[in-house]
Amino acid sequence: MGLTYLPVLAGRLEFAIAIRHALLREQPQVVAVELPMSLARVYQQAVGRLPEISVILYEGESEDQLIYVPVEPADPFTEAVRTAREMGVEVLFIEPDLSPKPHLTDFAPDPYSLKAIGYERFVEMYRATPAPRDPRVEAHAKALAWRLQGADPTKRTCVVLSLNLYDAVLDAMDTPQEDPDLGRARREVSLVNAHPECLAEILVEYPYLQSRYEEYRMLLDEPDMVDRPRVQMQVLKYAEETYKKNTGEEVKHWHRMQLAKFTRNLAMIEGRLVANVFDLSVAARGIVDDNYGWEVWESANRYPAQRADAEIETVNLSAEEVYFNTRRMRLRRRLPRFKQRMRPSALKKRKKEKYPGEWAEQIDGNSICSYPPEDLVIENYGRFLKQKAKSILSEERERVEPFTTSLLDGIDIRETIRNWHERKIYVRHRERINGDVGSVVVIFDDHNDNRYDYLTTWLGEHQNESDMAFYSTFPFEHLVGPGIGRAEYGGFLMTLPPRRMFDVWSDPDYDVAETKAERLLMAGLDYSIGKIVVYVAPKPPRSIFRTMADRLGLKILDVPLGQLSPTKLKKIRVVHVLDSHARRPDAKDYIW
Repeated sequence: MGLTYLPVLAGRLEFAIAIRHALLREQPQVVAVELPMSLARVYQQAVGRLPEISVILYEGESEDQLIYVPVEPADPFTEAVRTAREMGVEVLFIEPDLSPKPHLTDFAPDPYSLKAIGYERFVEMYRATPAPRDPRVEAHAKALAWRLQGADPTKRTCVVLSLNLYDAVLDAMDTPQEDPDLGRARREVSLVNAHPECLAEILVEYPYLQSRYEEYRMLLDEPDMVDRPRVQMQVLKYAEETYKKNTGEEVKHWHRMQLAKFTRNLAMIEGRLVANVFDLSVAARGIVDDNYGWEVWESANRYPAQRADAEIETVNLSAEEVYFNTRRMRLRRRLPRFKQRMRPSALKKRKKEKYPGEWAEQIDGNSICSYPPEDLVIENYGRFLKQKAKSILSEERERVEPFTTSLLDGIDIRETIRNWHERKIYVRHRERINGDVGSVVVIFDDHNDNRYDYLTTWLGEHQNESDMAFYSTFPFEHLVGPGIGRAEYGGFLMTLPPRRMFDVWSDPDYDVAETKAERLLMAGLDYSIGKIVVYVAPKPPRSIFRTMADRLGLKILDVPLGQLSPTKLKKIRVVHVLDSHARRPDAKDYIW
């Protein structure tokens, strides 16, 4: 018989590319694929809908079990059917109707190695250590062989089948096979459109990689367009852009270096050459933060061709269980495919607009307020800075002296050991600090004044909440929920007791300030009850402000921004502005 066997790993991009090249090279008259015969009509319909991704549904061995077959572009079986249709040749489905597919747990090398060693060499090396067989595998191989033996022997036929069944089918082809009597009734098969939000869970290759394959498959002379590392670089680059837009933070060059090393190590641990999207998301979350991990996940799961509204029913599936036509159903993958659970569980899911502009329509603009959990975080950080200021001043006034009659503030172990030859004990003495800490000014950015055009002063709502003035990016340009805007502080001022502060940004007393940061510092000196004003900034204030503080009987304690934890600063730098108090109960569902 004129059979050419093309064994593949189901769902893997590199094998889809290899199958397309092989079919165009061989120019067969028939393409036989290892797919159930009962799915032939619906599978052809699903292939015809590409690049929109469809899912074939039918009942399994029991009524409460639903088997699903995603028809995805980068699957070699899908590509075989699709290329055959384009070539105008016959497609033969050779798997007997509704037969139980054996799920083999053998290990295969990373398909990315095809780029280095080639398709034929990969198959040869895999066959050197074949997967173990059992009676179910033998029976399935005989059923496939029976179907192939019944094919037209005069036609050139390419057979696309699973790599782990290749040797078993070859052995079964050596002897005539009998018609496998399965004794099962045909069941109803239906086709649904996969919702764009569920693609990441039901596809083997991540959606953006499949989207790139859609662009590549007609361009046989440009194989690097869908090279995995190159596509991952595009994913990370897009994620960086959206991360900067959403948070104001930038991914640094050292972040990229650590991401490359981390993902390489994760891939090596699992015996792969290239990291998958799960590894990328985990590494992004661990090296940068959760927000960047989310952006990487979202970037990898873009698939522009998929629509929520289609000519057939749209269903939002999950990898575990779904609700479909008001019936609860348990899902099992029809084709055995190697796929790790994709979504990192630590990433909080974010709500999205039903249509662009939905959240903007719900802003009334009559009032604004803060988000109470963020108020607690920033108040706690203000108390931390006050304690740190006292600690710094105490260390500046600390002296060490030999022990005489009192231990004072405790034994200085280091100095005692250093002068052990004198047989003396040294103790520390800290002078009391006159005055308390009043206002706290924190400046994140004192250069890009034009970026922070949102100037606000709001008063504390109770006795433990500070009056606050700040400048930030415009929050309602970046909506994260209905009437909930997300902004990034350029700097802020906090002062207690509350409900004393006039609008800092319109107060003419501070018009001599050259920058927004200086205006906040002047207001901090003006409203401070304590003798000490904490000023946290990338650089110290001009000397004129120290003179101003001396005349007011105050002291400016300058704390370099670089001395504080960047992780904590990143957390408090984000502010959410709500357009009314009515938004507070639901804000927790949208703020991330």
